[in-house]
Amino acid sequence: MRIVIAGGHGQIALLLERRLAARGDEVAGIIRNPEQADDLREAGAEPVVLDLESASVEAVAERLRGADAAVFAAGAGPGSGTARKNTVDKGAAVLFADAAVLAGVRRFVVVSSMGANPKHDGREVFDVYLRAKGEADAHVQRQKSLDWTILRPGSLTDDPGTGLVRLEAHTGRGPVPREDVAAVLAELLDSPATAGLTLELIGGPVPVSVAVKSVAGN
Repeated sequence: MRIVIAGGHGQIALLLERRLAARGDEVAGIIRNPEQADDLREAGAEPVVLDLESASVEAVAERLRGADAAVFAAGAGPGSGTARKNTVDKGAAVLFADAAVLAGVRRFVVVSSMGANPKHDGREVFDVYLRAKGEADAHVQRQKSLDWTILRPGSLTDDPGTGLVRLEAHTGRGPVPREDVAAVLAELLDSPATAGLTLELIGGPVPVSVAVKSVAGN
C-alpha cells in the first residue's frame, strides 16, 4: 500500500513509518519543517514538506492522490496554546479529511485522544484540546466518502511496546506505549472491516493482531 501520514515527524508517526516501511509499504510523511526530512528518510518514509495550517485543500489533495490510505497523526503538541489546538488538532484534521475525499482516498485513520468530545466543557488548554479533537472526529465521522477508523489512545508512554493491548469501544482510562499505538495503527490499516468504528486503546492482555480482528468481527 501507499500510505500518507499527516504529522509525519510525531513520535507515533515515526514508529508507524518504520513499521510500515519494514513490511514493504510505501510511506510518505507530511511535515512542516524541512529540517525533519532526514529523520523521515531514516525511518523509511518519503518526506513531504507542507504546512497543514496554511495549505489549501487542493494542495493537500494533490499529495494524497494515488494513496491507498491516509493517517492523521498531527498535533499542536504540548506547550502550544489554545489557538493552535483549533488550527492543528481541529483545523488540520478537517482539512486532511476533506483533501482525502477530494483525492478519492477512502481509507482514513485518525489518531485522536481519549475523552475527545465536541461538547466538552471548559476553557483550560486541555479542555480546548479535547473539544477540538472531538469536533475534528465528528467531521470525519460525517464523511460518507471515507472508510474511517478513529483511534483514541489512553495516556501515552515511551515504555517499550508489549504487543498486548485492550482495544474496545470503551476501555476506561489507562496507559499505553506509543510503540503499541503504532502497532495497532498498522493493523487497522490492514483491516478495512474496522471502518466506521471509534475505538479506545490502552495496555491490556490481548495481542495486537487478535484485538484488531476481534473489533473487526473476525
